[in-house]
Amino acid sequence: MSSLSLAVRDSGTMLRRNLLHARRYPSLTLNLLLTPVMLLLLFVYIFGDTMSGGAGRDAYITFIVPGILLMTIGSTTIGTAVSVSTDMSEGIIARFRTMAIHRSSILFGHVVGSVVQTLLSLVIVGGIGVAMGFRSVDASVLEWFAAFGLVTLFTIAFTWIAVGMGLGSPNAEAASNNAMPLILLPLISSAFVPLHSMPGWFQPIAEYQPFTPAIETLRGLLLGSEIGNNGWIALAWCVALSVLGFLWSKAQFNADPK
Repeated sequence: MSSLSLAVRDSGTMLRRNLLHARRYPSLTLNLLLTPVMLLLLFVYIFGDTMSGGAGRDAYITFIVPGILLMTIGSTTIGTAVSVSTDMSEGIIARFRTMAIHRSSILFGHVVGSVVQTLLSLVIVGGIGVAMGFRSVDASVLEWFAAFGLVTLFTIAFTWIAVGMGLGSPNAEAASNNAMPLILLPLISSAFVPLHSMPGWFQPIAEYQPFTPAIETLRGLLLGSEIGNNGWIALAWCVALSVLGFLWSKAQFNADPK
């Protein structure tokens, strides 16, 4: 059997392990979903009329749902950091190192499993948004496919970053704390208010970070509006973060255990 075949087979085994673990212990994923869901309910039903600038709650839910979907990615991937750190601290990774399995399959199993869980979480949050009144009537089928591709790439990028955070954390609690920027960054992006409504000194902070161009691109795709240069910028962020996260995770995983 070739090295590639072994890697695919072992990655499939690790993926199955992680999915079974997530199915048996769903509380972590559900708890992480509470943050975007509660923010969606809070900002639409409590602050919607005020935040919309007089346009109404229906207009604001159309604006906010794309941002909440991207926040869901950042929130859910924290579970990946916790899961990886738990495996490291409990010694199961050390045991895997002694077995005749492809080393990279351990990381790829975590990544693919996390991507599947995150996409399912996006379906749940998106369904809640639709139930609350979100509609994407102006988007074409091609734009829907592009939106799905964007959230998938964004999920892969931040999953690799979360894996690196998990590998670099001494325990699950530290991993959860280290991954908090994945939730905080969307809060200082264009998820809740347009960039032009922010103070001038703060606008560059919100603009030049990965979530804002991704949110603007997803918003444009789902609403059938112009996305400008945001699409290319979001794609560049996805590629850069994926490569950075992969190299960071690989270097830590291959380092001699202390």
